[in-house]
Amino acid sequence: MKVSVAMITYNHEEFIAKAIDSVMMQRTNFDYEIVIGEDCSTDNTRNIVSDYQKKYPDKFRLLLNEKNIGANRNAEQTFGSCTGEYVAVLDGDDYWTSPYKLQKQVDFLDNHPECVICFHNVLMFYKDGSHECHVYCPPGQKEFSTVEDLLEKGNIIPTCSKMYRRGLLDHVPHWICSLKMGDWPVDILHALYGKIGYINEIMGVYVIHQTGMWFGIRQNWEEKNKANIEVYEKFYDLLESKYKRIIKRILHERHVDVAEQYEDMGKLTKAKEFAVRSVTKYFVMSTRSFKLLLRLYVPALYKLLKSLKLEPMTWE
Repeated sequence: MKVSVAMITYNHEEFIAKAIDSVMMQRTNFDYEIVIGEDCSTDNTRNIVSDYQKKYPDKFRLLLNEKNIGANRNAEQTFGSCTGEYVAVLDGDDYWTSPYKLQKQVDFLDNHPECVICFHNVLMFYKDGSHECHVYCPPGQKEFSTVEDLLEKGNIIPTCSKMYRRGLLDHVPHWICSLKMGDWPVDILHALYGKIGYINEIMGVYVIHQTGMWFGIRQNWEEKNKANIEVYEKFYDLLESKYKRIIKRILHERHVDVAEQYEDMGKLTKAKEFAVRSVTKYFVMSTRSFKLLLRLYVPALYKLLKSLKLEPMTWE
């Protein structure tokens, strides 16, 4: 089997048929299978995917969980059941727009054996109309990225765009399931073994809605930053020393981000906690953290130095 399409779904009755149809429309010169991890939905999702499987029994394999196991474990189980040389990922509430998406990504990976992941651009669609539709990847997105890029820039790869080499997925450690940042940590682990290739073409839609699996974390800045810090701390312990300097600086910046958010909210005790940790835990001091500590602990001195426009950085 050349490609497995891994679909992760839970309570997606409104979206799942469109997602599946976007896979079924693919035009390829190879065979592909569709492996669906259905995580004990409470709506009609299971009946919908079962109907597709009955209609196309040779194309679909269903993993019907008897109880809800959560998005990460469901993904791990679904990936583990894939048999293709490559694994394309599609959440049940997203969909593809190009009938040649799979073919183009397979051709790319076949022609670039140094790449372990291939991805492309997608549109971000907000179902509630709260934001204008926009592209996920910036105009300057590089054709080839590295693990350093994933650490520096964060989650640059939209889930519905990625295609993995399956061999590495077989070795993803189980502790990944405990993290709350989706498949970004999986991408980091892959990038330790090769490059990440990018096709500069919009071939999918990432749908954002209130019942989405990661919506709560994205909307709650505290949870988002906590999950983000957790990932970096895990990789700080795991990765070799040449990456630790990058991670230390990023962890310092993330703690300062959180401290400033708490400061703006008037939660000064929490602000001080994160401000102090940003320096003492990672042994990093920056102009930004120095000014933050002055504001929190000796505000009178901060105001005086700012009025005199002394360094650092003119006290803007």
